This record gives sequence, structure tokens and C-alpha cells, in this order.
Amino acid sequence: MSYLLRLVVPDRPGILGAVATALGGAGIDIVSVDVLERGGGVAVDDVVVELPPDRVADSLITAVMTVPDVRVESLRPYAGPLDTHRELVLLEALARAGAGTAKLLAAELPRVFHSGWATVLAPKGTGGAGVLATSDAAPTFDGVALPWLPLASPLLLPSDAEWVPERWRELAVEMMASPLDDAGTAVVVGRSGGPAFRRSELLRFAHLTGIAATVGRLPPA
Repeated sequence: MSYLLRLVVPDRPGILGAVATALGGAGIDIVSVDVLERGGGVAVDDVVVELPPDRVADSLITAVMTVPDVRVESLRPYAGPLDTHRELVLLEALARAGAGTAKLLAAELPRVFHSGWATVLAPKGTGGAGVLATSDAAPTFDGVALPWLPLASPLLLPSDAEWVPERWRELAVEMMASPLDDAGTAVVVGRSGGPAFRRSELLRFAHLTGIAATVGRLPPA
């Protein structure tokens, strides 16, 4: 089974090698590594690993913690495609999407950001929204007041925000949103149980939706 580890590690040469050695010694394979942030002497990495059938998830944490100064921020099952070219694949598909841009974003963005779901919302009335496209596993936004719509700039939407439904808070649904057009349409990406989205992820997200907005106004290739 695949898991996504979010690690906070010292930003020094050899640290990822030490983590890889510790995991390998426990019979755990690293499938991909994404560096999310670097600064202040630390780095934040998302590491997708493959856990043997005879091992429990806690063995991941045990193995990683043998490396000094490495902290596990979160651990969760990961069912996304195991590749390292997700953003390039999305950008290539956008060139052919045309009017299907919203549907494509909803389907592909969860894979890019190791998240659970994505939804494209259009402002509707006072604080309401209509769903233009949504992925599997996305919660329903029917009847949910969204005071941040229409959306003018990228936004982190933490699970403890006042507008978040109680059920979503219980599930620790972390979200981020980015505008898709001048009308305030928003693309929302979310995941249950964390980890919280970081500013570096929000900036990547805004960059991708900005490209999608531009490409979406062009005729299909």
C-alpha cells in the first residue's frame, strides 16, 4: 500500500539520503519525493512510499524517526498515480481541453497536489455557489455559505475557518482556492485529515490555474 509522508527535515546535504537509507532498511520503497518549501534551515518534503503487505503504517514513522532532527508532520494513505510528471501532464492536457477546462482541472488537480478532491465553483447569489465541475470524493457545497466568493486572489481555507461546516471540521478538511476567471469562479482543492496546505502549494496552485484560465480562452489545439 502507498502512503504519503510529509517530513520537516534539516536543509543540509545527505539528509534525504539518510531518510532513504532508514526506510530501505525497513523494507520500505520510496516512489517519489516533492520538495515543497526550503528556508530557515529546514525543508518540507512530500515523500510517497510503498509499504510491504506485512508492515503496518507506524513502521514508517519508526523508521524515519531514527534519523536525527527529522520530524513527521503527517502520514496518510495515498491512492494517486505514482509519477513525477503530474504538472507537465496537466499542462499538456489543458492545451486540448477548450471548454472542458473546468472538468479537466477537477479531475487532475488532486493528483498534482496529493489531495483528495477538487471542485470548480461559480458565484451564485449571496455567498452561494454553483458547481461547474467536481471530482470523485468531493463534498457537496449545496447550502454551504461561502463568504470568500467571488474569489479575486488565491486563498488558504483551513479546516477551522468559521464558514466550514461542522462535519468538515471533524474530518479536518483542509482546502485552498484559486480564481479561474474575472467573474470570481474558484477552483477548490481539498484533503481530509491534513496536512494543511502550505503557502508554496498555494503559489503552485495559483500558477497552474492562471495558465488554465489563459489556455481556456484559446481554441482547442
